[in-house]
Amino acid sequence: MLAVSGEHALAGERMLRMPSCLLKLTRVVLSHKPCALFILILGFVSFAYIKLYWGVWEDPKSRAPTYGLSAETSCAHYVPSALDIAGGPSPPTGNVFFVETSEQTSPSYLFSCSVESAARTHPASRIVLLMKGLARENASLPKHWAFSLLSCFPNVEIRPLDLAELFSGTPLAQWFLPQRQQEPHFLHVLSDACRIVLMWKFGGIYLDTDFIVLKNLENLTNALGIQDDHELNGAFLSFKAKHEFMELCMQDFVQNYNGWAWGHQGPGLVTRVFKKWCSLRTIKSMNCKGVSALAREVVYPIPWQNWKKLFEAVSALELQKLLKNTYAVHVWNKLSHGTKLEIPSQALLAQLYSQFCPATYAKMKQDSEELSRRAV
Repeated sequence: MLAVSGEHALAGERMLRMPSCLLKLTRVVLSHKPCALFILILGFVSFAYIKLYWGVWEDPKSRAPTYGLSAETSCAHYVPSALDIAGGPSPPTGNVFFVETSEQTSPSYLFSCSVESAARTHPASRIVLLMKGLARENASLPKHWAFSLLSCFPNVEIRPLDLAELFSGTPLAQWFLPQRQQEPHFLHVLSDACRIVLMWKFGGIYLDTDFIVLKNLENLTNALGIQDDHELNGAFLSFKAKHEFMELCMQDFVQNYNGWAWGHQGPGLVTRVFKKWCSLRTIKSMNCKGVSALAREVVYPIPWQNWKKLFEAVSALELQKLLKNTYAVHVWNKLSHGTKLEIPSQALLAQLYSQFCPATYAKMKQDSEELSRRAV
């Protein structure tokens, strides 16, 4: 009680002193009018600028969402310790490769889910993400939630894509010319080129960044998938290094090049080479001279013609039946990217996100809830 009374007395004494302090300040200001006025104006302008710069006066509802994980999101929460590959066994089929041939360095939800699902299903493999937009001389990644999230996985490596170095020593070194960039499908063709060279040089698994991986793919060696009754697709490839089939793909890429026809250097190329390899006229699921054409349900269970099915509600039982023999699901991003996906929902694609890339799904839910709050 005495301590409290003393504090009140001290506070009262300070309050009594304040007028005398203000009086002294007034005398100083009056005796140095021009100088004091200038200092006061300068101080106020500086203070106002700092406040404006840091957005203190900005309406929180008008701010754009930040690209950062929430305070609750931590690597320990989403990444199981079993994914720690330090000192683990060498991957039996090498790396799992993803490639981004544009300058884009702002990965989408689907992009993040592709890499995350591969990292989770291949804990003993190196998941290598090669991006053309990353500067070779800059060791730090751009600030973006997806890079923060994917960096939680110890088996994910994000590296710059050096095209000249990648193509060196292959038939595509002479093909890669600056004027190619004027072609209408150049970025897609460039991706087609990268994947066959990666498979030939290093071997392992290649996946497009619009796949969601459900199971480990390492037992699917020297294989590619059938997308429909007429064509194979190279969105998934799994080959040993220096395989003759990939060498023939590189040769066909250059000798029969047509960058103006959609798919000619992609599905068309691997279909042409497989038909020659097996002396076939029509495509069918088979193993021919050590190369497997996988049945459609293995990696393309949803045909591109039925891509809208990804956004339709399905029961858990239907989903299990649909994906019984499936290792990965191709989402056909070129067709589906403009379609809104409700999160959460029973849509097939939403359930795939939830089950196979839960960290990305949590970020999607967080952003969806934030947008809903802003709309109120």
